[in-house]
Parts: sequence; structure tokens; C-alpha cells
Amino acid sequence: MAAKKNNQSKNVKDINYYKKKFWRVFAYSLLGVLAFFLFASWGLFGSMPSFEDLENPDSNLATEIISSDGVVLGKYFKTNRSQLKYSDLPKNLVEALVATEDARFYDHSGIDGRGTLRAVFSLGTNGGASTLTQQLAKQLFHGEGSKFLPFRIVQKIKEWIIAIRLERQYTKNEILAMYCNVYDFGNYSVGVSSAAQTYFSKEPKDLTVDESAILVGMFKNSGLYNPVRNPQGVKNRRNVVLSQMAKAKMISEAEKERLQALPITLKFKLESHREGIATYFREYLRDYMKKWVAENKKPDGSDYDIYKDGLKIYTTIDSRMQTYAEEAVAAHMQNLQQQFFIDQKNNKNAPFVNITQAETDRIIMQAMKNSVRWAQMKDMDKSEEDIIASFKVKTKMRVFTWKGERDTTMTPLDSIRYYKHFLQSGLMSMEPQTGAIKAWVGGINYKYFQYDHVGQGARQVGSTFKPFVYATAIEELNMSPCDSILDGPFMIHKGRHHVTEDWEPRNSDYRYRGMVTLKQALAASINTVSAKLIDRTSPEAVVELTKKLGVKTEIPVQPSIALGAVDITVEDMVAAYSTFANQGVYVKPQFLSRIENKSGEVIYEPIPESHDVLNKDIAFAVIKLLQGVTESGSGVRLRTQGGGSGDNRWTGYPYMFTNSIAGKTGTTQNQSDGWFMGMVPNLVTGVWVGCEDRSARFKSLTYGQGATAALPVWGYYMKKCYADKTLQVSKGEFERPANLSIKVDCYARPVIVKDTTQTEQNTDEFEL
Repeated sequence: MAAKKNNQSKNVKDINYYKKKFWRVFAYSLLGVLAFFLFASWGLFGSMPSFEDLENPDSNLATEIISSDGVVLGKYFKTNRSQLKYSDLPKNLVEALVATEDARFYDHSGIDGRGTLRAVFSLGTNGGASTLTQQLAKQLFHGEGSKFLPFRIVQKIKEWIIAIRLERQYTKNEILAMYCNVYDFGNYSVGVSSAAQTYFSKEPKDLTVDESAILVGMFKNSGLYNPVRNPQGVKNRRNVVLSQMAKAKMISEAEKERLQALPITLKFKLESHREGIATYFREYLRDYMKKWVAENKKPDGSDYDIYKDGLKIYTTIDSRMQTYAEEAVAAHMQNLQQQFFIDQKNNKNAPFVNITQAETDRIIMQAMKNSVRWAQMKDMDKSEEDIIASFKVKTKMRVFTWKGERDTTMTPLDSIRYYKHFLQSGLMSMEPQTGAIKAWVGGINYKYFQYDHVGQGARQVGSTFKPFVYATAIEELNMSPCDSILDGPFMIHKGRHHVTEDWEPRNSDYRYRGMVTLKQALAASINTVSAKLIDRTSPEAVVELTKKLGVKTEIPVQPSIALGAVDITVEDMVAAYSTFANQGVYVKPQFLSRIENKSGEVIYEPIPESHDVLNKDIAFAVIKLLQGVTESGSGVRLRTQGGGSGDNRWTGYPYMFTNSIAGKTGTTQNQSDGWFMGMVPNLVTGVWVGCEDRSARFKSLTYGQGATAALPVWGYYMKKCYADKTLQVSKGEFERPANLSIKVDCYARPVIVKDTTQTEQNTDEFEL
């Protein structure tokens, strides 16, 4: 009996012993786990995000370039990520995301206990345990992490800690928005905003239920469920998402079945720096922003990074006008290019005209040295002889054509000559009263031709310079558009106005018209009249006025500038002409409205620059002169519907404008540059057309003149602008100054007219 009692007490002792041991182990384990969590939160197992990091996670946001009408023109990014607010997300996407990835999202505080236990007991075979908040923590602060189990456990615990902190710091809606902003959907698109644009070419708010389901399906594995590469897999995954939505009563069973039957329909457009609209302008803006960030610092003194700071650059560009301008340039240049190839068909040195072999070799060699091939081979320490030899070896390449890119085989040397054939164009459109640039087209295709013919390339302006001479004459000599002057032989002798030999200008048609008014002279672009005017005012006075009009290039102080022997950019020409439309006040071209940081705070707003150049009367007199060009001069085809030489290349013709238009065509020597400057009261647009090399050109005036090469771009562009009533481009009259002191309305001339611009007694008379 005593032995039995001893055994019972021993068993009780053993049970108590093991109980104590269990609770001791449990307590130590619990303390160990708590210590582990505590040490992890202190960063002993690797850095943890600070309070400031949680407030402002490094979300690596792309900088957006936004038009004046609210359209995103493009982005600067290393990672193409745009930030959305919860209110920007479509309801169907939020529902699909929660139903598929974290059904109890609104009930937990960062960690889903039920899901965690399920994952532990099933060893991960019955679904994972990561909540949306944990996935966000991983995306923001750790990425995929290590595959080594001990390290993976440490990372998991850190995710839990960060998730709890995120839940305390942000609302559920903010967490959802952040998660949608950081996920990488592949094809350079990070975040729902970029993905919606890349795969469906639409804003997130416009996504349909099945499109949202596709994107939510990609959250599982965007590499595997890529709609471009794996449409069947994406469809299967989309249907799983739709089933989850039906299970959560977010859509009906009938709706689920209807949506699951739909095919995968994409409108895929890879976002790239070389694609989209306003590519030349965006590159010009990028260069500007490089200087801007050097001069404008963050509040803490550090530099802004346009590739990751999520700036919003609001520009003056109007996306509609930019699109119309690009369409007009493309339509006309494709049309004119056909004629250029025809023109060069029998030219053995095409596309170069009347130059020596030595000059041709110099152009080709320079092009080779400017090429990517030359730079790459130079970096490989190849000799110049080897590099030149490589340009003569045929290779497969993709080339630009107006009918789309084409795969072909040719030598790099032949490709250089091929690309030299292409006519280029520059167009800029600006509001004269504000200086706001509304459209900027720097060339025909940024991917293949990066040179910007608006802000970068100054070209000879031809007769478009003549209004500056006429404006100087009206100001300096008190002349008017109705004053008469003799169109006849004229010479400036050696020594006068710095000329080194006698200079006798000729008219382009080699004839003289006798007595003409200044308005008639500019309409007909008479060279002798421009030469006479600069002779009377002096080249110095013309250069001084031109500088006041904002022209930055160096202008020679020579009488020949009266005929346009001056290189000026399209940007400067538009600004100068805008001064006439703005009643004599120069306004510096403006392409920025403001810059905001990622929080929406305005960090920069430019101050407009302007100064008086001419009084209102003189500016209006120049406008009246320029109206004569479109009423009876080289721009008259803007108002007619009759045919003419080369009319099959007048893209968009007939234009049949009946409103007030002031303009001027320009054609340089040998037809290497064609210009048209066109103005209506609230819009000034300049167009230049020519080849990259001035020796590559049309052989005759028929197609090489500004009226055929450049004017049709302006006409077609304005037709498109006028057709869009939302733009409100003016069809009204230019504002006439009150108490105008200069005679601008020229009536019928008497039978006998004498040169009223001469100060001395003039005996030259011409009977009409």
C-alpha cells in the first residue's frame, strides 16, 4: 500500500516537473520571440524604416510633363511610376484587389492571424499569409529578399513589424493606393497608372471590370501573367480574379460568366522617351530641367531628381494643337518628300546639288564621325581606318520611311546618304499676348532624327527677315505702308555700309515693277526695295531693332541682311513676329506654367519677361504690310482654290481662309530653306522646311520656295485648329490702335506716281 502511494506521489511529481518545464520553455520562447521582434524593430537584424521613411517612402516616382489642357505629354523616369490617390482608383479594381489578394483587408491591423495559422499548419500549401499591407512593406523597403530560410524568416518578421507601423501611420485607403502605386507590371510600367496607359492606353478611372481584373491578376506574378507574352495564362488568371469577385458578391454570377467569356483585348503602347507626342519639346525641356535643378534646391539643400522625385511640370503646350501640328508636319513632309525623291532621281550625287566631290566627302565624313557606330568603335580602340572600312560593309538594319520602319540590308555609308535625302521641318506656335508656346515640332521623327529645328537649329531666314527692315524704315524714316518707292536697278557702292565691293541686289524674277507702295513691295518680296530701305536706315538700325525683337544669333552689320542672309531659330522668329501682333510689346516665349513636387506644392513659377519695342501704330502698320502678303502676294493661295505650279504638293489645299491673316514667306538662295510665318490675332506660328545639309535641296523654286515647302504646313495646321471649336483660335481682326497716326489703308493710286519716300526732289516718275 505504501509502495502504491509512493508511485502516485512520484507520478504527480513528474507531471508537475514537466508542467513547470513546459511553462518555462514556453515563457523563454515567448520572451525570445518578443526579444526577436524587439531586436528586429531596433534594426539589429538589418536597417528598419524610420518614422520619416514611413511618412515619405522612397517611391521612385516618374516626373510627369503635363499640357495646358491637362494631358500627360510624357514622363522622365528610370522607373516609370506615377502616383495615384485612392480617389483616382476605379472601384472595380479596388474590389478585385481586395477579393483576390486579401479578403479580410479591412478587418486586420496589418497581419491576418487566421491566414497566418492556416499557412503554418498547411506548410504554405493552402495559400500564403501575406496581407496587402505586408506586401506593400516588402515592395517599399525590402523587395524579394533572400531565399535562405533563416534570413527569409527574419525578413518575414520585419515585414510584420513594418506592416503594423504602416497600418498605424496610414488609412486603409491610403495603403491600397500606395500598393497600387509601387507594383511593377513589367514593360517599364510601375503602378496602376502606368500599367493602364501601357496595356490599355487609358486612364485608371476608365478601366473596365475585366481590364481591372487583368491588372489585379498580374499582382500575383507580372512576369508570368504578362498580357503581351502570355495571353492565355492571363485570361485564366483574370477569370480566377472574376470568380473571387463573384464569391465576395462584388459581381453577379451572370456578370462573372459574361466577363470570363471576353477575349483579352489590349491597346498596348510602350511608354518611351522617344515615343508619343511633343518628343522634341520634351527633350528641350529635359535640358532646361538639368539647369533648373542646379539652380533650385529642395528645402533641405539637396538636389531634385527629375527621374525619381515625382515632380509635375505643367507646360503651356496644348495637347490638341501639338497633335494637329505634328499631323500637319507629317502629312506635308510625306507629300513633299515624294517630290524630292523624284527631283533627285537622275542626280548622280543625290541628294547634294552643285557641290564638288571634296565637299561631298567632307559632309559624309562628318556624318560618320557624328554617328553612334563611330563612337562605339572608338571606345573599342579601333583605328580610324578600321572604322571607315566598317562603314562599307553591308549589314542588316531597320530604317525610317514615311510608310513605317523597314528592315533592309545596306552599308552604313549608304544609310548616311539615304538619311541625308530626308526633308526636315520645324514648327512653333505661340500666343503673342502671353508668350505661351502652344505647339513645338522639332523634326519629322525623333527616334531617327534627334536634331531640334525649333530651339536648336538656326537657319537662313530669307525674305521673312524683310519685315524687320520695313519696321525700321517706318520707325526711323516716318514712312507708311502706302508710301511709294521705285523698284528699279540699285547699287550700294564699295565702302558704304561696310561693303567691300559694289553690291547690286536683283529681284528673284529678274524684272522691275516701277513705282510700288511699300505694301505691294513686301507682298511681292521685292529685293531692290528692301535694299533701298536698309540703305536709308543703315544696317546698324535694323540689327538694333532685330535684337530688341529677341533674336539672339549674331547678325552681320551688312546691307545683305535685308534679303535674309541671316541665321535665326524658329523660336526666335516666332517671338519676333509676335511682337507685331502684340502691339509692339515683345514677350519672351514661355513653355512652363509651374512645377509642383509630388505633394502638389508649387515649387516654381516663372516670371514672364517683356519689354516695349515699337509703338502700337508702327506695329499695326507692319501687320497691315504682312496682310498684303496673303491678299495679293506669295501667301494668296491661303485664300484661293485655283490651281498652280506644284499644286499637287500643297498639302491640305484649298484652305479658303477668309479671316485676317498676316504672314510672310521666305526662300533662301538655291532653295535650301523654305519659311512661312503666319499670324492671326491670338496665334503666331512659324514653319521652316529644308534638308539637314544646305547643299541637299530642290533644284527649282517650284517646290523649294517657302510658299510650297512651308506654307502648306501652316495652312493645314490652321484648318485643323479652326475645326476644333474648343481651341478658340481667332478669326477676328487685328486690334487697330485708337487715333492711328500712320496711313495704312492704301487707296487706288493716281495715274502718275512719284517716289514719295525720297527727301530730295525726285524726277523719276513712272506712268502706270
